[in-house]
Amino acid sequence: MIARLGGQTSVLFQRWLKKRIPASSQVRLNHRRIFIMPTRAGMGLLLLLLIMLIGAINYQNSLIYAVVFLLGSLFWVGLHHTYRNLAGLELHANGSLPVFAGEEAALTLTLLAPRREHQAVVLFWPSTPPRQVDVERQLGTTLSLYHPTAHRGWFKPGRLRVETRYPLGWFVAWSLVDLDWQVLVYPQPLSLPLPGTRAADEGEGDQLLAEGVDDFQGLRAYQPGDSKKRLDWRAWSRGQGLHSKVFAEPQQDSLWLSLAQAPGASLEQQLSCLAGWVLQLESRHRPYALELAGQRIGPALGAAHRDACLRALALYGVAP
Repeated sequence: MIARLGGQTSVLFQRWLKKRIPASSQVRLNHRRIFIMPTRAGMGLLLLLLIMLIGAINYQNSLIYAVVFLLGSLFWVGLHHTYRNLAGLELHANGSLPVFAGEEAALTLTLLAPRREHQAVVLFWPSTPPRQVDVERQLGTTLSLYHPTAHRGWFKPGRLRVETRYPLGWFVAWSLVDLDWQVLVYPQPLSLPLPGTRAADEGEGDQLLAEGVDDFQGLRAYQPGDSKKRLDWRAWSRGQGLHSKVFAEPQQDSLWLSLAQAPGASLEQQLSCLAGWVLQLESRHRPYALELAGQRIGPALGAAHRDACLRALALYGVAP
């Protein structure tokens, strides 16, 4: 019963927080977004002041009165300075690069201080160590925060806690901001032997030709940088202009990858196997293609093709 009530309270708090501090790529902290309360040291000081005040009233000691009022004034001033140290701070999310499952996502953040400098600002998620920074006025600072990932697909780190206990440590002012980060997480790659080649339908497995040294293919107009050994001097001597000889050599058949070829006891293991094959083929400079749920990518090579295949694997079966 207690656990159920706690869960309902948490859901209601998240709904209230979503209305109070909605998700956005940039947030400016103000009185609606900042919460503040005494720390343990602050509560201990309050208790001490209460005991001293009772003693001063009981013994009518003016010196104890003076100490109580002095510390009480410092306590009240510390409350306002702690709040001001967070108020006006601007946070801008700069995005992040895709990572593989199990790696840490690097989330870049820019902090701006248009009005005043902000000292000892701490940022963290519940599962990450805190990061403390100072933000200078009108200069700002850019930093990367790291959050672990576990599963493929779109990863959202959740609300970032921004807090400060500056200057006296008697109060903690904090905010829970949702900077709407979204990181693409690729399947964790597995290193397994490549499958055998197969020719796809409609002749898609034919050999490709690349410039090489084996078979003579013809002539082309001379281009700066062409080897002098490949110049057609006979045609030049006949007044036909300067041309270069072009040779070609066959490349390996393009390798088509699909879930049917990937071993594994589960879908996630199969996708991880395909991700490992994509990286292997890319490192070997061998053309490859991916066939996944009726979608065909390639055959091709290069960073853009690799990223397109890994993205398809990461989002396979993931609801938009």
